[in-house]
Amino acid sequence: MIPDKLKTRLTKDRKMTSVTLRIPQDVIDSLKAIAPLKGMSGYQALLKAYVSEGLRHDEAAHVFGPAARLAEALRKRGVPAKLIEQAARDVA
Repeated sequence: MIPDKLKTRLTKDRKMTSVTLRIPQDVIDSLKAIAPLKGMSGYQALLKAYVSEGLRHDEAAHVFGPAARLAEALRKRGVPAKLIEQAARDVA
């Protein structure tokens, strides 16, 4: 089952926000060189793909992964959130 948060990421009409990042020129040059090799229209599309990939990885581990599901199950059974957070820090 796909969580609702992830389902919204699949829609094309999501609200967009502009951000400004300071990135070294050599990194931009590398992104520009790699983007067409990956079939992308430009370096910004590649940069967004990299951010999305990293975000999906971290969300799988921290938000939707087994530890997060266990924490939610414990919350539902009355275990205090503070205790769950402390235990999560102990194993991190």
